[in-house]
Amino acid sequence: MGYVSAVPPPRSDASAEPGPEAADSRGSRRSVGAALLLGALGATVVLLASGRVWARGTAAIGSDSLQLSADGRAVTGLPAALAIVGLAALVAVFAVRGKGRLLVSGLLALSGLGAALSALFGSDGRSALDAQAARTTADSAAHVAGLTQTTWPYVTAAGAVLILAAGLLALRFGRGWPSMGGRYERDGSPRTRAVAAVDPDRPEDLWKALDRGEDPTTDPGSDRTRRPGP
Repeated sequence: MGYVSAVPPPRSDASAEPGPEAADSRGSRRSVGAALLLGALGATVVLLASGRVWARGTAAIGSDSLQLSADGRAVTGLPAALAIVGLAALVAVFAVRGKGRLLVSGLLALSGLGAALSALFGSDGRSALDAQAARTTADSAAHVAGLTQTTWPYVTAAGAVLILAAGLLALRFGRGWPSMGGRYERDGSPRTRAVAAVDPDRPEDLWKALDRGEDPTTDPGSDRTRRPGP
């Protein structure tokens, strides 16, 4: 009689190492979480920073000077609008598949890029302060003096870069991401309904079949008709 060991044989390196499919699955799950975090955080930063003061200046009223300030939405409303578009695209990425997902991912990336560029190149604030000075002094030729900028335009641009990163992740890994409602989609093939077996000798089975809308009184393949018991 040979010797039998209870110790399992050691696994080979090939079986111990995960395959490429498992690595892709883990990478896909990580990219989903990263894209959601970056997109939501970036949009929040853009929306909050757009409401802060971007530029300050003074307007002359006679011999006095009036302090003026303009927030990001007065300077340029484009970053906040594109942040909302990015949020909608971030949700829509999980509602579509195939080419539609690719297009929505591109929209997500472009909204982040556009918000960043508009925050950087539209951060001067002079036009908004000049318009405010004209309204305040009732002089259409009034101009603002002593223009200064805050750091909030650059904070807005940083948040927009996070939205751009979420879009790039969606473009790179979005093909393997799950889709909302995918488990409820039908492939169009007819589905057979399982019919519960009915025991003619059990009245409760006959009544249950009647509750399901079935006709338990007819035996399939036979002309005999049964009546449910009391």
